[in-house]
Order: sequence, then structure tokens, then C-alpha cells
Amino acid sequence: MNVKQIIGFIGLRICNILPANGAIVNLGQQPLRAFFARLFLDYCGKNVNIQKNVSVSHCCKIGNNSGIGKGSVLFGDVTIGDDVMMGTDCLIYTQNHEYRDTSKPMRLQGPQPMRPVVIGSDVWIGGRVTILPGVHIGNGVVIGAGAVVTKNVPDNVVVAGNPAVIIKPRGGDSNDR
Repeated sequence: MNVKQIIGFIGLRICNILPANGAIVNLGQQPLRAFFARLFLDYCGKNVNIQKNVSVSHCCKIGNNSGIGKGSVLFGDVTIGDDVMMGTDCLIYTQNHEYRDTSKPMRLQGPQPMRPVVIGSDVWIGGRVTILPGVHIGNGVVIGAGAVVTKNVPDNVVVAGNPAVIIKPRGGDSNDR
């Protein structure tokens, strides 16, 4: 980490004492969080909305007009496209523990190799969604609240559930539940 990233990291931590973005009290928290994110992250686009109590790795990339919901955690190499909305308390993992060797405890096996997560553009991720290592989310995808995404998701579909499955194509019928 370089000095710029350290300043960005500290700034983002300090911003956690400020109100949530969009709160009644406006102390300039949204542009302040975006400023520190630009210092800390590998890439941070324009007009980003990083909410309170977000934890991200410095190797994350966030596109223009995208937001990360309050309390969300992004571990490792995560790339987020443009115009992405993310609900609260989302978890995105890029690495897991190794577990295959039954001759020794899992805690002694170390981590599996990191597998980046890529989220396309114009994606809506509901609250409390979990996305596992190596998953690629297509453009125009809607992920229902509480879903656990374990596999790649093609463009323009709605997915939900644990594990997440395709519910329907996006568009057309407006009689959503």
C-alpha cells in the first residue's frame, strides 16, 4: 500500500462516524466518502455512492454512478461496472478456505487461490446478497434480496434464492411479486 491508499483507508474509516448518505443531516458525507475511495481503491469512477460502514479491499474497482450499500463487505479483487445499485449488508468474497485434504484440519490447509468477482453494468443487487469467489454477473441483472450467488449469471435476468437460480428474464411482465 502506498501513502495515498493509506490516507484513503483512514479517511473512509473516519467517514463511518458521519451519517449515512441521504440522511436528513447532510455534512457532505457522500462526496467525502467518494473522495477517500478514489485515494484508496485501484479504480473509483465518478458519482459513486459508498454508504456508511462499508469495508472494501484496495484492489476493488467501482464504475461510474455505482453504489455500495451500508454495511457491505467486499473482500479481494472485485470489479463493479457502471450504474450498479447494491443494497445493505452485501458480502462479496474472492477467496475461500481450502478443505479437500481430509488428512489434516481445514484450519491448517490455508486459503484457496483468489478468484476475482466481476459485476457487469446496470445491475441491482438486493440487500444481504452473498456472492462467492469467481462469479461473473452479467449486465442488466437483478439479484433478489438474500440470494447466495454461487455460479455465473448471464445478462438481463432476475435471480433469487439460495443457491441463486434464474427466476425469469428481465423485462416484459410487470406483475412482480
